[in-house]
Amino acid sequence: MKEKVIAVFDIGKTNKKLVIFDYNLRLVSEEEIRFPEKLDDDGFECDNIEMIEEWLVNSLKELAHSDKYDLTAVNFATYGATLVYLDEQGNRLTPAYNYLKPIDDNIPERIYKRYGGQDEFCRRTASPALGMLNSGIQILWLKRAKAQVFSRVRNILHLPQYASYLVTRKIFSEHTSIGCHTGLWDFDEMKYHPWVKDQCIDLPEPIPVDTVTDILIEGKNVRTGIGIHDSSASLAPYFAGNRGKFMLISTGTWCISMNPFNSEKLTVEQLDRDCLCYMSVTRQPVKSSRIFLGNMHERGVKMLNEHFRTTDGFFRNVKFDQDFLEMLSKRYSGDRRAFFESGPGAREFRDRIDLFDFKSFDEAYHQFMRELTELAIESIRLIIPSKDDTENIFITGGFAKNRIFLKLMARAFPDKKVYTSVINNATALGAALVIMESVATVPGDLNLGLTECPA
Repeated sequence: MKEKVIAVFDIGKTNKKLVIFDYNLRLVSEEEIRFPEKLDDDGFECDNIEMIEEWLVNSLKELAHSDKYDLTAVNFATYGATLVYLDEQGNRLTPAYNYLKPIDDNIPERIYKRYGGQDEFCRRTASPALGMLNSGIQILWLKRAKAQVFSRVRNILHLPQYASYLVTRKIFSEHTSIGCHTGLWDFDEMKYHPWVKDQCIDLPEPIPVDTVTDILIEGKNVRTGIGIHDSSASLAPYFAGNRGKFMLISTGTWCISMNPFNSEKLTVEQLDRDCLCYMSVTRQPVKSSRIFLGNMHERGVKMLNEHFRTTDGFFRNVKFDQDFLEMLSKRYSGDRRAFFESGPGAREFRDRIDLFDFKSFDEAYHQFMRELTELAIESIRLIIPSKDDTENIFITGGFAKNRIFLKLMARAFPDKKVYTSVINNATALGAALVIMESVATVPGDLNLGLTECPA
């Protein structure tokens, strides 16, 4: 008998995956692929949407005919800030424009001026001013820069919903994609911001992210989700089971901290310090902050390697040393730092860093991690409300393996339990979880790979 499974297309900016789970949400198969980028109609690099479309459709056809798996449901998780424009016949009109594509500052500025200025607009939409990273601004850009193309637009979809559309041919919208620094959603009123209607932009009303439709794929009935934004998907597994109130710290190139239990309005100061709001699967704002932690770590380690003449991976051999920390905390007391500028909000490396202050790589690396972790902690504190009742902190990603980082994090939050969490394919798992009830009973307790970090 073939095994009943749920499939998820996890479409990241770099890697694209087809992940398959059984009814206990255990991983049974994972296929990963990369596609070369192409140039859009302005000569700027963008995702090769044609290859993604072909891969997705053909992979589903093959899975429907599998001799091993009985495909019962499919969902889609993708990166945000990417829109797809459809014409009257439902055909895609444009390339998948890159959210890093530069645009004329006057385009968003006109909207900011009309709706209370940049600070108020960004506060109300919980979206820092990020150019094309605000997908709503992409719509304005297309309307101004390519008016002839825009005149043919009938429907606008975020990428998760376009992935679903390729299968269902149905137009959907949902809160996790709209609520992700798009500049489209009014977090004060919890509906589209007035500028959308004022600009005569017709967007579908969002529906619950766990919505499914029955679709025939190669003659086989498959329950098909409407897609979900990847950050919200990665958060979903932590809501499963009784885990209390928590914050999730996802570390890697970026350290993204998410607090689903902070109901305070986003402030202008928080926006200026790289905070924003996502939307959870339960349609609640998720206050989030970010810091370029992995990139900063890479730069600092390179500096240490050059000075101490060590190899690239040498830092992985550094063992936690309490004596180093005590000695360094006396040498660099108060706001004095060796690697980074001092002062609240400062995240830049110092112009002059004297590595001759340190006797060894290990000593220098301990101080570097002290300062880097301080910056991460400052970022996390931005999303902690004045009345904080979160009990747990879950740390995922690359820094969940760094013992110095973990020790310092646990000590910084003595009133909370700090855990590392190792979940492979957390984004795909979250996307499967939100449609699980449509085909089977949700497992009582997911294995999140939790390990408590003692202070």
